[in-house]
Amino acid sequence: MPVNFTPGPSQLYFTVEDHARSAFRQGIPSLSHRSRAFEKISKQTTEGLKELLELPEGYHVLFTGSATEIWERSIQNLVTESSLHFVNGSFSKRFHEIATQLGKQAHKVEVPAGQGFENYQPIGNPEVIALTHNETSTGVSLPLDFIHSFRTHHPNALIVVDAVSSLPYPKFDYTKIDSVFFSVQKCFGLPAGLGVWIVNERCIAKAESLQQQGVNIGTYHNLPTLISNAKKHQTPETPNVLGIYLLGQVIGDFLRKGINTIRKETEYKAAILYQALHQHDKVKPFVVERKFQSQTVLVAETGTATSQIAEQLATHGLQPGDGYGERKKSQLRFANFPTHSKEAYELLVDLLEKM
Repeated sequence: MPVNFTPGPSQLYFTVEDHARSAFRQGIPSLSHRSRAFEKISKQTTEGLKELLELPEGYHVLFTGSATEIWERSIQNLVTESSLHFVNGSFSKRFHEIATQLGKQAHKVEVPAGQGFENYQPIGNPEVIALTHNETSTGVSLPLDFIHSFRTHHPNALIVVDAVSSLPYPKFDYTKIDSVFFSVQKCFGLPAGLGVWIVNERCIAKAESLQQQGVNIGTYHNLPTLISNAKKHQTPETPNVLGIYLLGQVIGDFLRKGINTIRKETEYKAAILYQALHQHDKVKPFVVERKFQSQTVLVAETGTATSQIAEQLATHGLQPGDGYGERKKSQLRFANFPTHSKEAYELLVDLLEKM
C-alpha cells in the first residue's frame, strides 16, 4: 500500500483500521449522542487529549465539523470589533478573510510566503491575536517563543492558535494561549470530518459577554452552547460519533507510545529530509531560514523536476503531496506525522539522494 505524504487528508494511522472494525462490531456509528455509551466515549477522548497535550485546569475540549468551521466560530464568539492576523500563506490568509467577511476590523501583519515574523511591534488593541502555528501551504512554522510573547505584547487579547497541521508535536505553554484548534485528518491520522476546539475560561467569558450584549455569536455551535453540552460529555447536535471514538483510540495509542517519543521521532525524520534537501543539487527546501522550517510539513522546491520526482517516488510506493495553489507544479510537500514511520522517511531520503 502506498505511503501517503500528502499533508491532509494524510496517511491513516496504522491502528485505525482495527479500531474501526471494533467500532462497527460494537455498533458505535449508530449510537445516540444522548446515550451514556456516547458520554463515556466523549469523556475518554476528552480526558485523553488533555493528558496528551498536558492541558492545564480550565481548558475545555469541544467538537465541531472541521477546523475551517472553528475559524468562523472563533471570530463570531471572541471578537466584537477587531482582530489581528499574522498572514504568511494560504491558510493564515483565509483566517483573516473570514474575519473580514464577518464584518470585523481584521487587521493583518503580512510577509511573503515562505517567511516567518520577526521584531513585532505592538499594533493597536485587538481583541484576538490570530496565529497559524504551522502554515500547511508553505511549510513555515512560527517559533513557540514568538507565539508565547503575545501574552506580554497584548495581555488583554485572546491568543488563538491554528495548529491544524502540527498538534500534538508542539509543546505549547497553554498559560500563554487561550484557544488552539486542529482537525483530525492530519497529525492524528484519521478520516476527515472532525474538528477539535480547545478554549479556556477567558474565551468562554468573552462569548457570554457578547451574547449578553445582544451580539450574534452563532446558534447551535456558539461557545456557551458547546460548553454547556461538553460539561455533560455531550454535543449540541448529532456529532461524528465514529470520528470521536477513533480519535480517542488513537490518542490512547499515542499515550502508550509517549509524546516525547513522538516528538523525537518527528524531529529525526525532519532532520534527515532537510539535510537531504540542503545537499541536493536540484531540490531545495522552500523555507530557507531553519528557525522557520516546519517539523511536520516539509516543502521542497522542485521546479521543473516536480513531476519527474513525484513519478519516481510513486514507483517505490511513496506519494508526495502537490505544492499548494500557484506552487502546485513547482513544489512537493511531505507530511511528517506520527503515522509516517522512520523507515518510510529513510527510504524517501535514499531515493531523493539517488535522483
